[in-house]
Amino acid sequence: MLGRIRHLLSDLRRWLSRHLRAVAGLVAGTIVLAAAIVWLLAGGDSSDEVAAGAPGPQVLIREAPAPAEPADLGFPAFATKNTTRVAGADPIADAAGVALAVDPASGGVPGPDAVTLVDVGQWQAAIAAASLVAAPIGAPILLTDAGELPELTENAIAALAPKGSAATAGRAAFVIGDAVAPDGLADLEVSGSEPAELAAEIDRLRDRLAGAPEHVLIASSDEPAFAMPAAGWAARSGDPVLFVERDRVPAPTARALEAYKRVPVYVLGPEDAISAKTVKRLEDLTSAGVQRVGAADPVASSVEFARYSSETFGWNINDPGHGFVIASADRPLDAAAAAPLSASGTWGPLLVSDRRDTPPPDLRGYLLDLKPGYETDPTRAVYNHLWLIGDESALSVGFQAQVDELAEVAPVSSGPGAD
Repeated sequence: MLGRIRHLLSDLRRWLSRHLRAVAGLVAGTIVLAAAIVWLLAGGDSSDEVAAGAPGPQVLIREAPAPAEPADLGFPAFATKNTTRVAGADPIADAAGVALAVDPASGGVPGPDAVTLVDVGQWQAAIAAASLVAAPIGAPILLTDAGELPELTENAIAALAPKGSAATAGRAAFVIGDAVAPDGLADLEVSGSEPAELAAEIDRLRDRLAGAPEHVLIASSDEPAFAMPAAGWAARSGDPVLFVERDRVPAPTARALEAYKRVPVYVLGPEDAISAKTVKRLEDLTSAGVQRVGAADPVASSVEFARYSSETFGWNINDPGHGFVIASADRPLDAAAAAPLSASGTWGPLLVSDRRDTPPPDLRGYLLDLKPGYETDPTRAVYNHLWLIGDESALSVGFQAQVDELAEVAPVSSGPGAD
């Protein structure tokens, strides 16, 4: 009898393997768990005959979708030992994923007091809104689409359940520009007709809720890849992001700077993005000085900003033991979506990649320079961790594997004769 049951179970396992292969293939980038629990209650008798009147063997089978291939488990596309991916097909999904990763809002742990809603057609406003991520406001960014509320965003709001607080002026949502909010959510609208005006209005709100900033960050409204790293710093520091064009300081930006005469100003990006003429105009608007941070291309510029330090401004990340966020230069909204990761967890700068399949040289060189090491005990080492933003259309699995290796702690030698 037992032999027959084992034969039947073997057939059943083969059947499940064939039919669950199709089910598992439908689930990409997620972890699916499978269990088949089979126990024969035969009193330890291995013979094919069971005594008359004894209870027959009981077969209990619990089944769940089973991965047919190792890749169906979600690794390494979801995570590796040193990386974690927020694998959204677009920035709307990335923003929802990041918000719920930073504020799980479960297990009795409350979510954020408020969220910030920005429309996908206004990337500049989304980057400027990153200053509202910083304490004491703490409002993650979620995205709407052409005046509509995507289901992912709506579900994220429901899960986060913002209620408002004194830190958010009692508002559960800040609705920026063309964005919309769900009915019944206590919100505050921030309006403006152009990027510089919207950024200045966001700064007015931030100033009212959090007070005057320590620094002001100026970004290009025309070159999104150069502006992207501003979102991470704004979320970490609460410093406002204001926008200029290459050869012009828009009036809303000038008015905002006039209110911060004694606040240092930092310009993000090279002269090709923000000209020397524009910097000179900015210098006329402040008595605290203007400094430029950046390099000739977006990747090198993001690395330069991650390394930069001037008194209390800048990440100053020039040694191992830190967090980093990597996003595609082709998806500027991902910088805003990822901003809460720069203000929590392993707090780290946003780095830009202009390649999908392999880290560009400046990014590779920076991560290699910061590769952690240990002499005798890896458990006493420091570690780097990298968040990747977007699905494989933004950054490939091969890219993820390569930056994982760059982040891995490695043995080092010291003393005479060391290499």
